[in-house]
Amino acid sequence: MWIPQAVLNAKRILLIVTGGIAAYKTPDLVRQLIKAGASVRCVMSKSAEQFVTPLTLASVSGDKVYTDLFSLTDEHEMGHIKLSREADVILVAPATANTLAKMAHGLADNLVTTLLLATDKPVLAAPAMNVRMWEHVATRSNVELLKMRGVKMIGPDEGEMACGEWGDGRMAEPEDIVLTLNAFFNAAAPLSGYSAVVTSGPTVEAIDPVRYIANRSSGKQGHAIAEALQDLGAHVTLISGPVNLPDPVGVKTMHVESARDMERAVDDALPADIAVCVAAVADWRVDGEASQKLKKDPATSNEGGAPSFDMIENPDILAGVSRPGANRPRLVVGFAAETENVIEYARAKLAKKGCDWICANDVSPDTGTFGGDVNTVHLVTRTGVEDWPTQSKFAVAKQLANRIAEHIKALSEDLKPGESA
Repeated sequence: MWIPQAVLNAKRILLIVTGGIAAYKTPDLVRQLIKAGASVRCVMSKSAEQFVTPLTLASVSGDKVYTDLFSLTDEHEMGHIKLSREADVILVAPATANTLAKMAHGLADNLVTTLLLATDKPVLAAPAMNVRMWEHVATRSNVELLKMRGVKMIGPDEGEMACGEWGDGRMAEPEDIVLTLNAFFNAAAPLSGYSAVVTSGPTVEAIDPVRYIANRSSGKQGHAIAEALQDLGAHVTLISGPVNLPDPVGVKTMHVESARDMERAVDDALPADIAVCVAAVADWRVDGEASQKLKKDPATSNEGGAPSFDMIENPDILAGVSRPGANRPRLVVGFAAETENVIEYARAKLAKKGCDWICANDVSPDTGTFGGDVNTVHLVTRTGVEDWPTQSKFAVAKQLANRIAEHIKALSEDLKPGESA
């Protein structure tokens, strides 16, 4: 597995702590940053002091904690302009919805926002808030605006909130923040300069204007993989069927419905260095979609009784992407969702489709994989099978992204980004 090099030695980090319950994680974050070799200076908003004390952060950082914009002593000894520019990077953790909004719109009404507006250094933010606040259009718009200005988001993670709700909004764990900072300071992120196409979710195939054929794919695994590849520096295009998930922040996302729509979108997204076909594409569609709603009542039905359909095969997107040619990615990864003979069928699919790897998983109803939050993956390659542990779909995504980065690194000894193997 690719692990970022420890490049935090002697790096100066200005940690800005704002008023979310996740502030309780910041003493551990400071300890881990210092253990990795960084020096940490802390700034706190007034609301952050409701969750962790300045004395606690001063004790773990070994430095004074700054809280007041109008402290004459601080302004004389360490003006907010100087404070904002002495660091190598500014880390806002937790970054509340309120702070992100102020950052996006250039407000400077306290020490935190004044520092952020005055700095000329890179800024990273670890959002933390209720899932409804994270999904609100105002927050999404603010985050997109900040990312366009170069602010890097770390997380948020999915999980249980302090309020009892479940979803995206938990601040990333301290170890993940440290790893992200390592990657940030590493001039050669493992997938920097490479492009990736990821398909996700189900496709839906129309029967008539109100009915369709689909499957139970939630898109959680595909979306997580798109984010994990982006975290390692790849430029990612996510092509998603209909799902009940927000678009990953910073990932170019294309929304499609049918298999034919997805095939066209994939063709438009190529060439790319990496393709990961996670989507559960419907194998068949109705030959001749009805233009009007089919009626159950024999008196109003053209044929009377239950309708019958002729089915035709949908395009094979994975086989098409794997086909040799100028646009073939150097690494093509497919997914095999099976309910029996998982490894056997995955090996057959690998040979038939012509891809490089297959991630095989059991989607039997009792596994809870379709629509659930965990997955058990077997990575099938031409040289063998890797049995991965049952873990969250986010963990699967990170493991696969690291495995891809490791493979691309090996190939890059002879090839440059954009060239085919």
